[in-house]
Amino acid sequence: MMTAANLGARVTGLGFVVFTLGSVCWFVIGIRTGQTNLIASNGFLTLINILGIWRWFGRQRSYENGGKSAETASWRAATPALFTATGIAGMAVEDSAGKPLGRAVEALIECATGEISYIVVASGGVGGIAESLRAVPRDRVDFHSERLRVAMAKPEFAGLSILLDGDWPAQVQPPSGAA
Repeated sequence: MMTAANLGARVTGLGFVVFTLGSVCWFVIGIRTGQTNLIASNGFLTLINILGIWRWFGRQRSYENGGKSAETASWRAATPALFTATGIAGMAVEDSAGKPLGRAVEALIECATGEISYIVVASGGVGGIAESLRAVPRDRVDFHSERLRVAMAKPEFAGLSILLDGDWPAQVQPPSGAA
């Protein structure tokens, strides 16, 4: 669960530590019982898990810490506030009244301009099961450091077309009645 949930570098790295402890224990059991296959498979898994620890406690953690430091510095500086692009996925999304709508799962960026075209918001369901995905045009989204606010009421959001799995549009049309 710790690695599958992908809750950040620290939690995912701890998941790999748990995996490593398990594979080392099975390796020892393989040696004590003379099970060559158990030794070989868990020796290999131990190497993979050590790579996971390095990646999530080393490189990925330094990326996350660097992004967070830039965010924090921008809040104190006379510059526009920043947040990481990777931070969009998982951000809470609320309607114009501040009521929860769901969470952002992706942002689609235009290659020519580098600007966000639209945000995909997941709502309903539990753990990705029976959730609905909707595309919200960039001009209807206000970005905040810890959440996104959609400039529409919940009924208008619910009226947006539901995206089909693996079939998202190249461009999103503004909702009917939008300015």
